Amino acid sequence: MMSLSTSSLNQFVIQHTLKAMGICSKAIENLLLGTAAAQESLMHQSEISMGIGVYGISKETHCRLWDDYLALDPDLASEIRGLASQHEFLKHPHIELATNLAYATAITWMIYKRSGVILPHPDDIEGLAQCWVEHFVKKSDAGDAKQPFLDTFVNSYRKMEQDDPSLAA
Repeated sequence: MMSLSTSSLNQFVIQHTLKAMGICSKAIENLLLGTAAAQESLMHQSEISMGIGVYGISKETHCRLWDDYLALDPDLASEIRGLASQHEFLKHPHIELATNLAYATAITWMIYKRSGVILPHPDDIEGLAQCWVEHFVKKSDAGDAKQPFLDTFVNSYRKMEQDDPSLAA
């Protein structure tokens, strides 16, 4: 299986998508990178059921985001919809989470934004892990056992930094 390098994901997908949305934030970049790394780690551990795509977003979360958040802000909804493919989104919107990295990245950031996330310093990996657990991990998956999820994020992020020193916080 072919994979996308972390630096390519950051430079060509995350940074590009955020720039298209008028956002320049190293903390958001690092949170999104960590989210992807942690989701990949969970997939390999088979601890929880994975959602769709690199960020592991469930169909239910995707629908709720559109119905309860984006639908209430037509300008933002239009901006996000503009990242989706013209025809496929209308027929199979959830497929966009797997096949369209820019769209999946924007949706992932919207999940955090909708929840009112307060970002830590970009170099605070433990703080970013806390954001992921509090605002992205399904409560039914984490329950009261948040530490394993925090560890997964931190360990995945540290491994990502080791594999690509240009990403070191």
